Amino acid sequence: MSSLIIDRLSATDGTLECSVRCSGDLERFVTDEPFRTSYDVSIADVPPGVLAIPVLAQVCPVAWANGADVYVDEVDATFARALEDVRESLSEMYDFIDGGTLYARRTIDPDPETSGEHGLLFTGGVDSTCSYVRHRGESPTLISIRGWTITPDASDDDEWDALRTRVSRFADDHDCETAFVESNMLSFLDHPMLLAHYKRYVDGGWYSSVGHGLGLLGLCAPMAYARGMDDLSVAATHWDGIDLEWGSRPDIDEHVRWTGTRCHHDAYDLTRQERLDVIAEYVRDEDPTLQLQTCNDRMDGNCGECEKCYRTAVGLRLSGLEPSDHGYPFADSDYARLRRSLEGGDWVLGQDERHMWADIRDRVRETEPATPAERAFFEWLEGVDLDELISVSDPPLSHRLLRAGARNAPNALYNAAYPAWIAAKTGVRRVRSDR
Repeated sequence: MSSLIIDRLSATDGTLECSVRCSGDLERFVTDEPFRTSYDVSIADVPPGVLAIPVLAQVCPVAWANGADVYVDEVDATFARALEDVRESLSEMYDFIDGGTLYARRTIDPDPETSGEHGLLFTGGVDSTCSYVRHRGESPTLISIRGWTITPDASDDDEWDALRTRVSRFADDHDCETAFVESNMLSFLDHPMLLAHYKRYVDGGWYSSVGHGLGLLGLCAPMAYARGMDDLSVAATHWDGIDLEWGSRPDIDEHVRWTGTRCHHDAYDLTRQERLDVIAEYVRDEDPTLQLQTCNDRMDGNCGECEKCYRTAVGLRLSGLEPSDHGYPFADSDYARLRRSLEGGDWVLGQDERHMWADIRDRVRETEPATPAERAFFEWLEGVDLDELISVSDPPLSHRLLRAGARNAPNALYNAAYPAWIAAKTGVRRVRSDR
């Protein structure tokens, strides 16, 4: 029987660590690296059943995709029920989510002391900044996580330092507290192999398409318990009317909970352009120098040349703001460069980006262009087939063949060859969330 076993769970001050053992058929999805997460608050007094939540939030979707059972000594009873609800949502979304049961020797119903604190996952992008504006009256604690778009590798230290500095400055300016979480949640699982097996079924990567709603929220559980945080929000990426297969949606995130804390999927009622409108109103009324950070390539500012920078700059203009005042070097001449890059397939775009450009196009149809360059771009965008912009960005055949080979390769051969090929050849660029 396929199985994953959580064992040797320990908590020292702000550090959580455990190991994961699995049956032979799942070995290719789990590395020899222990699971680790660190917090800037002590978790030494958090019950083991809550300490188990971060690792369960990462491995359960992998188990469900393989019909495997998961074993743990102790788990919070509320979270165990939440996992059943999340699994049901994922199984409705994906045919490959095939079941599997969580078995615990003990379930617990602790009695935490709640403080009324509201946490918000925050990067300073469009989505999380909009959520901050909507909830600013609650002075939410801004939570930033290292482990997905910024890896725990030393090579990413500068990017993490830049994000911490920027979020801390934002919090100081807006009278909020911060919480920083660091985890190896992507490297203790073999994400290249997960991608090799499941990329054919999903529009993005494993974590973005399947795991990140449950995974990111679950990482916060020991910290939230230690702080008495009773509400935890994650900003929506998509919006009502977009039925994309995506790892963070209301029918996933709204199910996530543990004793003392409920999670929420925020601003799903607003399109991305409408979220920019919320930010624009806030800028005009209260915070004229507000800076956003959404870049695919940098964390210490916006490059102004990647697809997300261009998309955000155009959206800011459509909301009546000047992009250069809010972190985006953008001029009229950039409209022509943007069009050439979209037509030329310079960026890997999926259905996610298609819907966001369609949202921009809807607003363009209601907007009078301010300059000839803007008029030319708006006219082009109104007439272009957005599906064609997506199709020119398909991954090369060599990548698809490699993934097919990896799915069927013996573990020993894969473990030696595939990660090295990925590191040396693909140069795949990480895509950053707006959150």
